[in-house]
Amino acid sequence: MKFNKLSLRLRIFFGMVLLILGASILIGIISVVQYKEEAKEYHRDRLLRKEDQIRAEIDYVLDQTSYEVISKNIPFILKFNNDIYRIADVHELPINIYDLDGKLLVKSKETFTEDTLETSLNPSVLEGLANTPTKRWIVQSEIDGVKYQSSYTYINDNKFKPLAIMNLPYIQDDDFITRELDEFLRRLAEGYLFMLLIATVLSYFLSRYITRSLKTISDKMIQTRLDKRNQRIEIDDASEEISNLVRSYNGMIDELENSAAKLAQSEREAAWREMAKQVAHEIKNPLTPMRLTVQSFQMRFDPNDPDIHKKLDEYSKTLIQQIDTMSSIAEAFSNFAKMPAQQNETLNVVFVTKLALDIFTEHYLTFGTDAEEITVKLDRTQLIRVVTNLVKNAIQATEGVQDPKIRVEIKSDVDTVCILVCDNGHGIPEENIEKVFEPKFTTKSSGMGLGLAMVKNIVETYNGTITFTSKEDRGTVFKVTFPKAEA
Repeated sequence: MKFNKLSLRLRIFFGMVLLILGASILIGIISVVQYKEEAKEYHRDRLLRKEDQIRAEIDYVLDQTSYEVISKNIPFILKFNNDIYRIADVHELPINIYDLDGKLLVKSKETFTEDTLETSLNPSVLEGLANTPTKRWIVQSEIDGVKYQSSYTYINDNKFKPLAIMNLPYIQDDDFITRELDEFLRRLAEGYLFMLLIATVLSYFLSRYITRSLKTISDKMIQTRLDKRNQRIEIDDASEEISNLVRSYNGMIDELENSAAKLAQSEREAAWREMAKQVAHEIKNPLTPMRLTVQSFQMRFDPNDPDIHKKLDEYSKTLIQQIDTMSSIAEAFSNFAKMPAQQNETLNVVFVTKLALDIFTEHYLTFGTDAEEITVKLDRTQLIRVVTNLVKNAIQATEGVQDPKIRVEIKSDVDTVCILVCDNGHGIPEENIEKVFEPKFTTKSSGMGLGLAMVKNIVETYNGTITFTSKEDRGTVFKVTFPKAEA
């Protein structure tokens, strides 16, 4: 799971937890490094202090001796009163004395370095000691996993002339410091574990607090629609950034409502203009044969013609037929334009559907229902219009089919009632599926294509839905769903 795919709330939560965890690890590493540096400095300073003290005591012994203070006499001087052993025991360090050429003169006792004790110093030690301004040289070594330091410094006579080289091997005993470090890291881990738990809880609530306003804005944006009235966002005690975002969103909503209103007005005007053109075109179609019929009657009218009554009857039938066509056009337009009024009439949808089907005489029309009484709140006339329009379409869709079948079914669910109109007709071509509910769309040679648009308008007015499935040359199923009436 990629971090950039997580929500902002989880990013903040994990970011804060990882920050605390990373800080604890970093402080732990710094603490270990610091302890090691302090241990190194501690051993170095302790060795140098020991070195200064031991050299001061050796200088004192040399000042008090009656022997001539020269390099070859140093072993006799230091061993005369067992001074070298006493000094080594007091300071708990072995002491090795070399001459200026690096050859071993005297040692205090057997030491842990006995197996590797140099009888003559390495030239690099002599060179390093001679070239350092402090005249001290420290070498880090390790024997059998035990770390120790060896310091080298000059022993001078009373005229500060070098007489010999003193070597102090010093074991770096880190047990005490290691125990302190372990104890410190344990307490640090406990403290940071407690802080991590607190930080986890705080980061959870803090991330929720930070993203709560953003979640509100996000939900509102998801619900934003062009075809409905959108609610403004009201958030109290929001930060400056969130307040700016809310103001921008509310301003966008206001502009969207204005644009939607203008667009709806424009679409309505365009729809009515288009509808007016369609109606005018449909009305002109019967007017032309009516005009031609009247003109022909005027030109050929002869009162003495023995067939005058027959011809007059033919002319009258032609005119009546065209007048009926104009009347049906006007009625279709009137039905489409008329919005159904909301009614609180409680109907038995099974009874009303049967009533609507009584006008059809087709023997292949069948009806079925889950129950004999299913109540809805609808207008009786509008429900009949829905059923009759769907059945008429099914009848027209089965024209030319060898064994036509139309089935009307009513199914009841917990909260809804469903009316199914199924046929085995020619089906709806795929390219026309998106246009079925559009006004004036039709595949028939007659009619204005307002039937299904009117049905959809009625169904949605009563909070219902209408859908369909269709396969070419296999049939179509229209499904109308209404909410049930509350008991």
